[in-house]
Amino acid sequence: MAVGCTKLKYHFPFAVRGFADVQATCQDVTVTQELLKEGFHRDLLVKVELGVVGEDARGCTVAARTRLPPGIYVDPYEVASLQQHNLTQAVLIPDVIDVEAPEYLATDLLVLLYMEPDPQCSRCFSAALPVHGRYHRPAEDSEEALVVLKSPEVLVCCCDNHLSAECWKPAEVAAPCSGKTVGPCQWYGVMHKRVYEESILQVPVGLRQHSSLVCVVTLLATVFCSSLILAAVCKYGHFSPVTCSD
Repeated sequence: MAVGCTKLKYHFPFAVRGFADVQATCQDVTVTQELLKEGFHRDLLVKVELGVVGEDARGCTVAARTRLPPGIYVDPYEVASLQQHNLTQAVLIPDVIDVEAPEYLATDLLVLLYMEPDPQCSRCFSAALPVHGRYHRPAEDSEEALVVLKSPEVLVCCCDNHLSAECWKPAEVAAPCSGKTVGPCQWYGVMHKRVYEESILQVPVGLRQHSSLVCVVTLLATVFCSSLILAAVCKYGHFSPVTCSD
């Protein structure tokens, strides 16, 4: 006697809804970044609002990890000076940067920017970092080159707090929990929504059809300035004979 099998379908509306609620809670974290000023020398302003998950991160160190493309760089000497005056805290990877290299000879730069709490918002953090545009190759028909900065990651480092495993995941970051301390620690990253997916830096560039004119003007200016210096030395310089003794 054949026995028929009936397929049963189970629905878990509460489980699915619970998972969606957890995802919504994690996505409550928002990140915004903005490029201030104009020209080659700018300030990168990053703001983070932890939202509901900020309850887990109280007393923790909050940082933003961002990768800068070759078209933009950070001056390590400038950052060191700012850190001495407690104006910013950042870790640069690599820490040796050729600030004179053009865009086509430079590499990416990873920056871990420590954030300061907002006194008017218990779950809000912000930090600013001076950045500089690199020189680009002359273009054919455009007087601007576009450098795209993607949205940074949000990281926290906690000593005693227990972070929610649903939102916070271990992250591989070889940096101390504070810019003033030494030694690595365990960082955690969180899923978040980006107010703006990316920022765009517009860098002025020259046009290739102007290359000959620029070379000629530069050569003439160099010859003219050198002639003025030589004339001044000959007119106002004091020359004394030098005797050689055996």
